[in-house]
Amino acid sequence: MGKGGKGAGLKMLDMYRKIPEDFQKQTAIGASLSICAGMFMLVLFIVELWAFMATTTETSVILDTNSDTQLRINFNITLMDLSCDYASVDVYDVLGTNTQNLTKNVEKWQLDENGVKRIFQGRNKEQKEISHDTHHPEIEELHANGVHANALDEAGFEEYLKSHKFTFVNFYAPWCIWCQRLEPTWEAFAEDIESSEGTVEELQVEIVKVDCVANRNLCAQQRVMAFPTLRLFKDGEVFAPDYKQDRTVEALRDFAKSKLELEEKMKDWHPKRRARIEAANVDHPGCMISGHLLVNRVPGNFHLEARSKSHNLNAAMTNLSHIVNHLSFGQPLNQIQKRKMKKFPEYTSTAPLDGNVYVNKDYHQAHHHFSKVVSTHYEVDGMLSRKNRIMGYQMITQNQIMHYKEEDVPEAKFSYDLSPMAVVVTSKGRRWYDFLTSLCAIIGGTFTVVGLLDTFLHKFLKDKGL
Repeated sequence: MGKGGKGAGLKMLDMYRKIPEDFQKQTAIGASLSICAGMFMLVLFIVELWAFMATTTETSVILDTNSDTQLRINFNITLMDLSCDYASVDVYDVLGTNTQNLTKNVEKWQLDENGVKRIFQGRNKEQKEISHDTHHPEIEELHANGVHANALDEAGFEEYLKSHKFTFVNFYAPWCIWCQRLEPTWEAFAEDIESSEGTVEELQVEIVKVDCVANRNLCAQQRVMAFPTLRLFKDGEVFAPDYKQDRTVEALRDFAKSKLELEEKMKDWHPKRRARIEAANVDHPGCMISGHLLVNRVPGNFHLEARSKSHNLNAAMTNLSHIVNHLSFGQPLNQIQKRKMKKFPEYTSTAPLDGNVYVNKDYHQAHHHFSKVVSTHYEVDGMLSRKNRIMGYQMITQNQIMHYKEEDVPEAKFSYDLSPMAVVVTSKGRRWYDFLTSLCAIIGGTFTVVGLLDTFLHKFLKDKGL
C-alpha cells in the first residue's frame, strides 16, 4: 500500500496524461495536417540549422596598441630585365635607417627568357668582391710601344667581329671609375696576347674596346647594362656568358683560354649536347628576388635598385619593369589560422599587389608603390571556446610612374606608412542553447498551431455534417 500510494502520488505530477486508444479517432484531415506539420518542421529545422552554422561579422576601429618594435615585410618580386648580379634590396625609414644591398633572409633566382627559374643565385649572399691588378704602368707608358687594345666604333664593329673567329670586347665609359682602373690591365692583357703569338701559349683571340659614350647606339644594341662589360664574341655572335671574375691579366687570360678550349671540345660533341650547353650559358637578364625584411614600425620604404660593387650602372639601360608575385606585411599565417580566416572573405585582401605587372615603356622611369598599412585584429570564437585573436595587416595601395634624370639609375620603390588606428573584426555565431531553444519553439509551436487547426476543422466539418 505504501508503494502504491507513492506511485499514485507521483502520477499526479504527470503533465502528459494519456488518452485510452478506445477514445482516440483517426481522421484523414488529421493525417494530412500531420504530414504538413512534419514537412513544415523539417523546413524550419533546416533553416534554423543554416542560421546556427552561419556567422555574422562586426567591425570596430580602435587606437593601435601594438607594442612590437619591428614589422615583417614578405615579398616575392620578379625583375624582368635586370640580372641578379646587379639586383640590390635597400631599406630606408624616417628614423634614419639606411641599409643598402640587404641580403639577410633574401634569395635570388636567375630566370630564363620565359620567366622560369633556372639558376639559384644564393641566399644571404653578398655581392662578390673583384680583384684588380695594381702593378701596371700608366696607360701613356703602356702606349709607348703602340696601342694593343684596338678601339672599335659603330661603323666597323660588326665587320671586325665577323672577320675574326674570337673577339674579346671591353664596353666602357670614360667617366666610369671601374673602367679607368681596368684600362691599364686591359691594355696589358692585349699586349700579353700579342706577345704570345707564335708560342705554345698563343691564343687566337682579338682584344678590343668600345667607348659607349661615343657609340651610344651600338652599346644600346648590345644591351650593355653596366660598365665595364667584358664580352667574348665568336664569329660575330655573343659567346655567353659575360666575364664577371677578377680583372687581372692572369684571370682574363685563363678565361679566354678556357672558352677556346671549350669550343675545341664541342666540335666532337653531338649537336643536341652542344645545343644544351649553349642554351645553359645564355645570360638572360631576369631575376626573381624573394624573402622577408624586418623593419622598424615607422614610415619607410624598401626598393629594388641596380647596384654593383665593381660596376657603374648604365642608367639608360636600367629597366626596373617587375612583377609583384607577392607582397604582404606581418607574420605568415599557419594552416589553422588560414582556415579560421575563411570566415572573413571580405577582410582577407591583405596583398592587393599580388600578380600585378608593372612595365616601364620608356627609359629613365620606374614604378613607385605606396601602401597604407592598417593593423587588423581578427577575433574568432567557436561554439564552446573562448575568443582567439589573429593578428594581421590590410593594405591600401597606390602606384605611379616616376621619371628620373639621365644620370640617375631608376629604382622600384615600395613605400609604406602605418595607420595609428587598428581594425577589430569579430565573428559572431549563435550559441548552442539558443539553437536548442529555437528548435523546441519550432516543434512545440507547430504542434500547438496544427492541433488548434485540426480541432477547428474537425468541429466545423462535424457541424456541417461532413
